[in-house]
Amino acid sequence: EVKEAVDRLYREHGLPALQAQLQELDPAYYEEVDRQNPQRLMRALAVCRASGRPYSEFRRSGIKPRSFQPIYVLLELDRKTLYERIDHRVDEMVRAGLIDEARALYPLRRHNALQTVGYQELFDHFEGKYTLEEAIELIKRNSRRYAKRQMTWFRKDAHWRAFAPGETEAVIDYLEGQMQ
Repeated sequence: EVKEAVDRLYREHGLPALQAQLQELDPAYYEEVDRQNPQRLMRALAVCRASGRPYSEFRRSGIKPRSFQPIYVLLELDRKTLYERIDHRVDEMVRAGLIDEARALYPLRRHNALQTVGYQELFDHFEGKYTLEEAIELIKRNSRRYAKRQMTWFRKDAHWRAFAPGETEAVIDYLEGQMQ
């Protein structure tokens, strides 16, 4: 019932209500969370409400030290090639049965796990909001936007070292240098 109350808060009052309540209940997590991501805000609020403790306390207590130091390597395509590959991949997914898969999952469409690029656009198509062609174009567009957000996130994190896919020797040199 806690989760339902948080879901209702979002449906009735929107993202600003989630943001305000999280800022009040857990200012530390509020400062680090993506405040435009309602799923993360709702999860944190549900934990705060159910436990009476800040969500950030649970996050800190679960961190275990690693016995190794990770090395972060990012293979970065130019945007044009990346977007062409995304469009091609969506076409392949449609040919491989994405529409039938989404139709079978349609009764479960309210589950968080199905609030994703690909399913959501097809669910809207099934409800008559878009033609099939429009839904497929939206899947492509939303997939490209998601990829762009991922690349932005990777670039902001100084741990990641970007390479072009053909730079095999440079990647090997980098990895060898990091392991010394």
